[in-house]
Amino acid sequence: MGDSYMAVSGLPTSNPNHAEEMVNAAIEIREFMLNRKKTNPETFEARIGIHSGHVVAGIVGVKKFAYDIWGDTVNTAARMEQNSEGGKINISQTTYELLNRSSTSLRSGTSPFTFEYRGEIEAKNKGKLKMYFVE
Repeated sequence: MGDSYMAVSGLPTSNPNHAEEMVNAAIEIREFMLNRKKTNPETFEARIGIHSGHVVAGIVGVKKFAYDIWGDTVNTAARMEQNSEGGKINISQTTYELLNRSSTSLRSGTSPFTFEYRGEIEAKNKGKLKMYFVE
């Protein structure tokens, strides 16, 4: 993935709260970067993108083994990151819907997150995708 970092929630064991845990991790990363920028103004601003769905996972390599995932979900997550902005968390419609159906949302009646609908944005090789910034 070049100079990016990919994280996964819900593997290898399925996790019904994976979307919520992924966004919480993204918020922690964003907060870390914001705090680091206070002491090191040259710190870059990370763009974060999240999408939820099924993936194919397995071991790849012949001499050096690596656990990897691939599939359309991975590609869509990459498009969420590419269409995000520095210091922002951009999520797909699918993840947005999961967050609004999560156990925390159901217990409280509302999502623990605040969303800003960005509209349908053209994503490379994907067409227009509904995207949201999340706090």
